[in-house]
Amino acid sequence: MIKIEHLVKNYGSHCAVDDISFEVEAGEIVGLLGPNGAGKSTTMNILTGYLSSTSGKVSVAGIDILGDPIGAKRLIGYLPEQPPLYLDMTVEEYLNFNYELKGCKLDRAKHLADVCETVKIHDVYRKVIRTLSKGYRQRVGIAQALIGNPKVIIFDEPTVGLDPKQIIEIRNLIRGLGKDHTVILSTHILQEVQAVCDRIVIINKGKIVANEKTENITRVVSAGRRLHVKVAGPQRDVLATIKSLQGISYAEALAEREGDAYTYLVESDHGVDIRKKLFFALAERGWAIIGMEALGMSLEDIFISVVDQSEKSKLGQAPARTPRRARAKERALPEEEIGASLYEDAQRQRSEAPPAQEDEE
Repeated sequence: MIKIEHLVKNYGSHCAVDDISFEVEAGEIVGLLGPNGAGKSTTMNILTGYLSSTSGKVSVAGIDILGDPIGAKRLIGYLPEQPPLYLDMTVEEYLNFNYELKGCKLDRAKHLADVCETVKIHDVYRKVIRTLSKGYRQRVGIAQALIGNPKVIIFDEPTVGLDPKQIIEIRNLIRGLGKDHTVILSTHILQEVQAVCDRIVIINKGKIVANEKTENITRVVSAGRRLHVKVAGPQRDVLATIKSLQGISYAEALAEREGDAYTYLVESDHGVDIRKKLFFALAERGWAIIGMEALGMSLEDIFISVVDQSEKSKLGQAPARTPRRARAKERALPEEEIGASLYEDAQRQRSEAPPAQEDEE
């Protein structure tokens, strides 16, 4: 549905978007994730035809956004970070205005009723927009993006400034829109991407540093390779036993102590669930497990690691990290391994991307 080929945008000597290539399939919800200033909004402004690119090509359903901007824009609904609302209009007036502005040919009454039903704004339809809450204003902004039933909907930071209840409502709405539309969602809220999107594209300093399906990342995050285990027994012997088990990649004793029980950090190899083996090995020696907690990883950890990997590549040196705990020896943390893998995959995809096809005169 959307194809981006070697997209570049320069502002003088500053490169805001640096050779980006990726595709979005029909019916897919893709999250554009990245730090502030990473190039997300610039990319989306080019996608919507608001900005021109320095080089590269963007097409929507096969229509070049620069070659036929009107035709491409008819397929796109856009909600910028600040919804383009006219506060002195009623919701009814505003949606009718957008209907006419877009040259919509659908049955007006039925189409606007369907849009209002989708975003749940029937109860404020005749109210002045100025009097609406932030959440309802955001819904009205989404409604204008839906007018004309576009195939592609683009959201830029759609939940900024909303309260927790409103955030959940907007996320559910976006997830529902994904059933009938292709959706691109730009945000820096990691939980939002994890909750809504089918795929995550991470951008840092104008480059794609990760491009992976959300379910694949979530599966790794929840794999439970890292445990806190509290064991009653002699610390040195317990630690030696844990380290001797096949499938253990790292173990250390922490400072936490409760009577004769010490807490240990245990990490297992990829794809290994060490819990049963750990239980039986300690039980055989008469050492009771007082507690066991799967720490897992967070999307935040992986996001930071991917960004660090891109910084490392740019600077030609390892990124500075502040250890979160004392380590018996330096090693790669699981999230660092995952971040490195995602970054390497993105670099491979970048190198394998075919050159942009120039339109024939």
